[in-house]
Amino acid sequence: MSKYVYSFGGGTAEGDGTMKDSLGGKGAGLASMCRAGVPVPGGFTIITDVCNVFFDNDKKVPKEVDEQIWKALDQLEALMGKKLGDAADPLLLSVRSGAKFSMPGMMNTILNLGLNDKTTKGLSDKTGNPRFAYDCYRRFIQMFGEVAFGVEMEHFDHAFDTLKAKKKYKLDTEMTADDLKVIVEEFKKIFKKHAKRDFPQDAREQLLLSRNAVFMSWWAPKASYYRKMEKISDRLGTACNIQAMVFGNMGDTSATGVGFTRDPGSGEKVFYGEFLVNAQGEDVVAGIRTPSPISELKDWNADVYNQLRDITSKLELSYKDMQDFEFTVQEGVLWMLQTRNGKRTGPAAVRVAVDMVTEGLIDEKTAVMRVAPAQLDQLLHPVFDTASLKSLTKLATGIDASPGAAVGRLAFTSEDAVEMSAKSPVILIRKETTPDDIHGMDAAKGILTAVGGKSSHAAVVARGMGVPCVVGCGAISINERGKVATVKTADKTVTIKEGDWVSIDGATGGVYLGQAATKDPDPNSPVFAKFMKMADVFRGKFGVRANADIPRDAKAARAFGAEGIGLCRTEHMFFAEDRLPHVQAMILTDNVKDRTKALAKLLPMQRKDFAGLFEAMNGFPVVIRTLDPPLHEFVPKREELMVDLAKLPTADIKTKKEMLSRYKNFAPDVKSLKTVLPQLLARVEQLHEFNPMLGHRGCRLGITYPEITEMQARAIFEAVVQVAKKGKTVIPEVMIPLIGGVEELENQKKIVKAIAEEVLGKAGLKKQKYMIGTMIEIPRAALTADRVATEAEFFSFGTNDLTQTTMGLSRDDYTKFSKEYEEKKIFKNDPFGVIDREGVGKLIKLAVDLGRSTNPELEIGICGEHGGDPSSVEFCYQVGMDYVSCSPYRVPIARLAAAQAAIAKSEGSAEANRTA
Repeated sequence: MSKYVYSFGGGTAEGDGTMKDSLGGKGAGLASMCRAGVPVPGGFTIITDVCNVFFDNDKKVPKEVDEQIWKALDQLEALMGKKLGDAADPLLLSVRSGAKFSMPGMMNTILNLGLNDKTTKGLSDKTGNPRFAYDCYRRFIQMFGEVAFGVEMEHFDHAFDTLKAKKKYKLDTEMTADDLKVIVEEFKKIFKKHAKRDFPQDAREQLLLSRNAVFMSWWAPKASYYRKMEKISDRLGTACNIQAMVFGNMGDTSATGVGFTRDPGSGEKVFYGEFLVNAQGEDVVAGIRTPSPISELKDWNADVYNQLRDITSKLELSYKDMQDFEFTVQEGVLWMLQTRNGKRTGPAAVRVAVDMVTEGLIDEKTAVMRVAPAQLDQLLHPVFDTASLKSLTKLATGIDASPGAAVGRLAFTSEDAVEMSAKSPVILIRKETTPDDIHGMDAAKGILTAVGGKSSHAAVVARGMGVPCVVGCGAISINERGKVATVKTADKTVTIKEGDWVSIDGATGGVYLGQAATKDPDPNSPVFAKFMKMADVFRGKFGVRANADIPRDAKAARAFGAEGIGLCRTEHMFFAEDRLPHVQAMILTDNVKDRTKALAKLLPMQRKDFAGLFEAMNGFPVVIRTLDPPLHEFVPKREELMVDLAKLPTADIKTKKEMLSRYKNFAPDVKSLKTVLPQLLARVEQLHEFNPMLGHRGCRLGITYPEITEMQARAIFEAVVQVAKKGKTVIPEVMIPLIGGVEELENQKKIVKAIAEEVLGKAGLKKQKYMIGTMIEIPRAALTADRVATEAEFFSFGTNDLTQTTMGLSRDDYTKFSKEYEEKKIFKNDPFGVIDREGVGKLIKLAVDLGRSTNPELEIGICGEHGGDPSSVEFCYQVGMDYVSCSPYRVPIARLAAAQAAIAKSEGSAEANRTA
């Protein structure tokens, strides 16, 4: 027969600290503490497998599980000298969850199990403390009702508060035993009304119902969401820990508390925590009463304090990690209820890892593996002071697109954002952003959009700029013309208007009304630098580059440790106000002469930008992608043009001025609108595409308009000459986008190479090295990668478009049904956030292998948004790429993820089983 239940207590345990898979983190910790001689109330753990069996078997457990539970209960009763349900001297139990990985607060706990009308009277007589007994009983009914039968807590709270107000009590502790007896009877009535049955008096029935309730909490919405967020597998299940109760609410010689062996916020090596005298554990975490700092425990009971310090210090030495512990003092006697590796902030994680290496507790490899790459976000962006958020109204939760905390006044247009930013910080709120918004985005402290996903324009640009951004916040309805928005919250509709203060959290997607306080972490601290140096040793030769389009971003990338630029999107250089008119003129013209004229004005601007990138990346490669603009992003919207043209004959002067502001790059004055609008509409009709993302863009634009590729190649190599003659090392790599096969690459490569040889030859720099390669973002390019590699010197996977074209999925439209797809496990993750290994990943691996089969020296990297995702970085390392490229502010994350991938590979480990 399989073993499903493991007992512990009395200085021994059937399990041990290595059995987290079966016993869960809490159960393994209890077993480990027992074996170490730590004072732990006895009990037993039902293993995690039973949770899965429970759900696979129509929410029932096999008979042998119950048999093992009753056997373990017999052992516990013998150990404690009490029996469950004994009316004279009852054994009372706690029933707690405990998965392999800590999920604090996500699952359920039930305390004081075993109390009923008779045992409560027995407990009262035995202790001589009726107030204590009936306080425990009312707590048990309330907790059992909510957890096991879904009775809403507010029903119990209302009854409790009503009596408290009637008696004019300020504190819960003022309730007398007689008051609590009244509350117990009222609570039983509430239970019966909502649970549709009497409160169970059989203690063994209570135990089985509580066990099932703990298993059920594994699939509670908050637990499911937490697992998704932390990438914890749904199949791990939770253990169920049944333990003899000890009481912190037996009077002024009793207490309960929680603590950490180090500060979980900063990582400082200090004893950290809180405690309450005459209270049970939930009082500390529920905020019902204000706890005292754990340092004051010494004044309350010095012996208990010193014993607790000694035990927890030994636990940290044993586990070699910061411990999160719970304890109870029952009438002066200390009991340890839990120890586990403590959750901590990003700054704390880094500091604890570095300090423990210094202290000799762990080695550098362990330190590098201990910090989750995503935790580094908190060291690279401002973060909210969480205490300040409590006083604000939470409006909605969108998609966390670019991390960091931002506070500012709402601006509904980019022009307003620029103007308002001179007087106060601004949050730019838009239904969605376009290239025309770049000046407003640059002026804003944060960006908020109602639609779009993690790869939307707002998200991509914001990440590149390091600006906090929340996208896809569908709960917000925006009237941009009226400069007002409405948000439907749980019980009301909130209206927000221009100038209102809003706080957004780009790490969580939270949007709040009002001004939250922020803190600026220090990414250049000695501790952070030391940690990243350790990570880079393990990362080895695997490179991390940055996606950067302007010199400012390139400098930021270098500051974060980027070893080159993996993607410069040249169309992003055209977003500036002084350049946009020339780009639009180039696109809208229908003849080579005018197009060449517009390109001539852009050439020196591009040359200057390229030179700035080369200088910033002195000695590191710079990959420059030739023009790839979806044309619709740069031209007036067809539908708006049609509406304005229809309104023009009867429009008043104010309306005409509004039109003029929209078409200022084409119409010099109001009078010219009559001529310009029909011409614009005619040209836009010619350029109109049913699917612009798969239309006339990328290499197709350069093939039909070779003068565009010629201009860009000339700007690139003239910049090379300019910087090289200053004595700096320049490593240019020209990337041709959106090819479907080798023929398109050959066409564009020929143009680039001819210009390069001409420019470099005239400058006497014929030996200057450069590379010409391509972006693999079309399935056909991946499938024919062996032929493409005969012409390409490097591949860079554009996984944004490769995901779209492989999956037939628009990255922006996916957000409309992403919630359903991910909740129903159709997709394990957002495919635009994490590489789809089963589909897109196979195509990437095939292309890598095919490319290297005909060109063994082929340089291969990734430049899509996945380049900053830890799981995707791991995949890129596994398939043999040379580097990843991501936004500047995600470079440290990619460096750490690559180091962890290298360590995992060196140890021969597969993907961790915590990955969903």
